[in-house]
Amino acid sequence: MDIATLRSAHPDHWMRAAAIRTLAMDAVQAANSGHPGMPMGMADVATVLFEKHLKFDASAPDWADRDRFILSAGHGSMLLYALLHLTGYASMTLEQIRNFRQWGSVTAGHPENFLAKGIETTTGPLGQGLANAVGFAIAEESLRAQFGPKIVDHRTWVIAGDGCLMEGISHEAIGLAGMQKLSKLIVLWDNNNISIDGKISLSDVTDQRARFAAAGWRVLSCNGHDPADIDRALTEAKTSDRPVFVDCKTHIGFGSPKKQDTAGAHGSPLGPDEIEVTKEIYGWPHPAFEIPATIREAWAAIGARGGKARAEWGARVAELSGAKRAEFERRMSGEAPKKLAATIRALKKQNAEAQPKVATRKASEMVLEVVNPVMPETIGGSADLTGSNNTKTGDLGVFDPENRKGRYIHFGIREHGMAGAMNGMALHGGIRPYGGTFLCFTDYARGAMRLSALMGVPAVYVMTHDSIGLGEDGPTHQPVEHLAICRATPNTLTFRPADLIETAEAWELALTSDKTPSVLALSRQNLPTVRTKHATKNLSAQGAYILREAEAKRRVILLATGSEVEIALAARDILEAEDIGTRVVSMPCMELFAAQPDGYRKRVLPGGPVRVAVEAAVRQPWDRWLLGERGREAKSGFVGMDSFGASAPAGRLYEEFGITADAVAEKVRSLL
Repeated sequence: MDIATLRSAHPDHWMRAAAIRTLAMDAVQAANSGHPGMPMGMADVATVLFEKHLKFDASAPDWADRDRFILSAGHGSMLLYALLHLTGYASMTLEQIRNFRQWGSVTAGHPENFLAKGIETTTGPLGQGLANAVGFAIAEESLRAQFGPKIVDHRTWVIAGDGCLMEGISHEAIGLAGMQKLSKLIVLWDNNNISIDGKISLSDVTDQRARFAAAGWRVLSCNGHDPADIDRALTEAKTSDRPVFVDCKTHIGFGSPKKQDTAGAHGSPLGPDEIEVTKEIYGWPHPAFEIPATIREAWAAIGARGGKARAEWGARVAELSGAKRAEFERRMSGEAPKKLAATIRALKKQNAEAQPKVATRKASEMVLEVVNPVMPETIGGSADLTGSNNTKTGDLGVFDPENRKGRYIHFGIREHGMAGAMNGMALHGGIRPYGGTFLCFTDYARGAMRLSALMGVPAVYVMTHDSIGLGEDGPTHQPVEHLAICRATPNTLTFRPADLIETAEAWELALTSDKTPSVLALSRQNLPTVRTKHATKNLSAQGAYILREAEAKRRVILLATGSEVEIALAARDILEAEDIGTRVVSMPCMELFAAQPDGYRKRVLPGGPVRVAVEAAVRQPWDRWLLGERGREAKSGFVGMDSFGASAPAGRLYEEFGITADAVAEKVRSLL
């Protein structure tokens, strides 16, 4: 269907869609940077979606029962910004559109959820939005099962492009969604056959429709420029009992005489001459950034269309019992239940007395056994390592199509998809997600973990088998650099607890975090209880603390985390027997210690004594505490790893790599 026919057959729709297209062209041109072609191609689909199908109210962006709209193809950000501006989102002003991609604007090059209301998730790294959407849909299913469809009943709509579908995370995401039969998830494929390098045939021959069908999705198609056909497909999609993939055949850069259907419309401005000609074809005689009043009014009406549904929903919420309404509101706010702190304290007291010798992965399970019953918002899971990660407790039940009240997800061997879905669950609200794998496989989840930190999503990553202590699986599974990678990531808390007490404290901090994800690095091997004196205070919240003070005159400070705290304590005994006063500092979270006042850090790490850090990992993140903070190179040392490990029983590995109490004591002697 050519543009002249479209304009004639659907004049009102055409002008509303043209408003999106022209704003995208003008903003990208003003910035001299951006991707105009995708918004030009998907404007018709987006207009039909927002006008006739999306449940939202622009005046209440945080309405809990709104539909979620996710632009997985985040490079086409001007599509989303234009929609938010035209429908009346207060933060998306015309001035913000004019300042697209400029310092201080909310209209970043790719959508960032923390900059403006209406941006549900941060997209740009392709495929992430699709994986997030699976998490959004899981959250909706779970909350609907718990609070009923009168309170929770909405859809997740996604616009994805060829790049989203080529990224490997998409395969993990669509497999999980198909297996879970997430019927409220609808993906609209911008099928324009173009990527940055040129035609998709340069790099891919995948039959995407067959691929989604094979993964258990319902597959539909439409002409992505015919509003009647788009409406038909979207209407049909809402009747499905499975997730839906809608093939929307479109033209990138639609209407541009020189750049339509070419890579030239993908990642650069059209140019002023091409914009002028394209606007003539559109029948759009208006200057840059100008939207006629009649079109603005039509879009404003679309933005207000959901007001009635929101008011009716509010009335239904008001009819809930006081306790149920308060619980729903608490969960959507992200506030932890009041019982959590007391539950953690009781567990700490019990085990400070019992002094169990357990792996911290087992300790984590013991914490979850008391936490999950008092935190109904937790949803846990594992990337096919349930018995190794110890992430499933007896009370959870399995979340699947037959039991939406279940709170444990078998993610399968999909670390990246799991992490992406966790981000979506947390962003949806009402859910506290955690998921497990081996610490070494943060490599596979890394893209989504980085976005957790960037977006301020308090997902909890339960990463077990945290060192060479995992033993015989060898260097392919032994994480030596992964703690450094996690610690190098801004806005991430990396916990490596030494025993059950520190593990409980780490979980409390992770589950009460507001804007920061947490990584819990947990041991495979059993560890003794090192915190044998009960403290009501959460000492791990300080990041590091004095675990054992020197008895003789203090000449040495040993710093350690996790399984190596036991080694540091044994080294202290050796040194104290030689009248070398030795303090042991446990440092379960470097990031939290760095955030403490200078006075506290100075008390823990005063200048003068020799400092030796002990960790079965690479040295890199330790230099701040060894050389900085009043330390100096001549009086500091490190006992740890500088290779990838080996395959052997854990005890032999610690001996062969020199991570022993004797080696620590000898390192100290060499520095005194």
